[in-house]
Amino acid sequence: MKFSKLSQLALVSAIGLVAAIFLTSCELVTVDFVFVAASAGTSASSAGQIYTYATDSQSGAIRTGAPVISSGGTNPVAMAVTSDYNNLYVANQGNNTVVHFSIADTGVLTQKDTITLPTTPVSIAVNATNTYLYVVSGTSSATLTEYALSSGAIGSSATSTQALVLPGFTTDTILPTGVAVLTNNNAVYVTTYDKSAYNPGGSTTSNANPGWIFGYSVGPNGALAVISGSPWQAGVKPSALATDPTGRFVFVTDYASNEMIGYTVLSSDVLAFMIDGPFKTGNEPTAITIDPRGLFIYVTNSLDDTVSPFSIALPTGTPSVIANPTGTSANSTDTDPVGVIVEPSLGRYVYTANRLGDSISGFQLNPSNGSLTYTQATPYPSGAYPTAIVAVPHGNHATQSVTP
Repeated sequence: MKFSKLSQLALVSAIGLVAAIFLTSCELVTVDFVFVAASAGTSASSAGQIYTYATDSQSGAIRTGAPVISSGGTNPVAMAVTSDYNNLYVANQGNNTVVHFSIADTGVLTQKDTITLPTTPVSIAVNATNTYLYVVSGTSSATLTEYALSSGAIGSSATSTQALVLPGFTTDTILPTGVAVLTNNNAVYVTTYDKSAYNPGGSTTSNANPGWIFGYSVGPNGALAVISGSPWQAGVKPSALATDPTGRFVFVTDYASNEMIGYTVLSSDVLAFMIDGPFKTGNEPTAITIDPRGLFIYVTNSLDDTVSPFSIALPTGTPSVIANPTGTSANSTDTDPVGVIVEPSLGRYVYTANRLGDSISGFQLNPSNGSLTYTQATPYPSGAYPTAIVAVPHGNHATQSVTP
């Protein structure tokens, strides 16, 4: 049976009307705000920008939220939020700043205070009680700096500064890549690599293991002290690290070896290798996150344009690769994923910041097994060269926690 053009137009109009009625009858409920730091270019002078998105509770799709604002500097590379989700911090490499923003209930950001560092920031973290901000910095040496926080405001001067120097190789160039704090606030860990020992295609000046993780205990008034046995070996070129919600495990990605290294946190916050590791990831892992329940790990692989999902064995912390059921799961991202989060409200959606794709990829997390499926309409456009991504809840939503 053939339709006339008039009949075809009528049919299309009817379908469009039905679709419109369906969409308007479906209320979009925002459960999270997702913030992405991006630049207008790749140079150190590139203007920093923060993009805000709203997450739909039913589909996981994100849509544009509050207007784009300045990151308060140039070339932003890292972000962190307080545990009460009232404050956001952005590290800008182009002008060596960390900028503090308040977060309104509507997701609107307001710039507050700024600190200027003597060296280039690389990564930042906030402790669970929101009393200290930790910054690792340096392009020719590595430094961990602690700043006191007061209602989100950053103290004008550091409360503690630690130079990260490798014992026995004090003249080697140690470069930082990441920082994380235990949930009990008792310890801070920093990933680094020895540039003098890791020099692909060139000569080396050291016999040291290239990758290291430094550990510091946090005492009264924020005093930092080296943990016994620190630093510990961490592969060849560690790129990122994460601690689980129970504070019992630390996981580090190794960019050069395409692996993830697991550690158990012992008494006095000493780290011990998980005996079954390292654990294979995709090629060139760049970022890592753990879901709010402490059940699953997600690692971005920048060369493969994928996310590697792992389940965590709660008694031991040992991760296991999550298989992809054919036809139900997908792990591909847009080009060059360098950041990854699990949204905190429901713990159901995973998002990656894709630096060369100028986009965000979205996935739905299966809460039973941790496998991933695409969210609606993914990937989503972002600003140029997104490098960092964080999320905060909208409204009163609580994810189930894990009991140690």
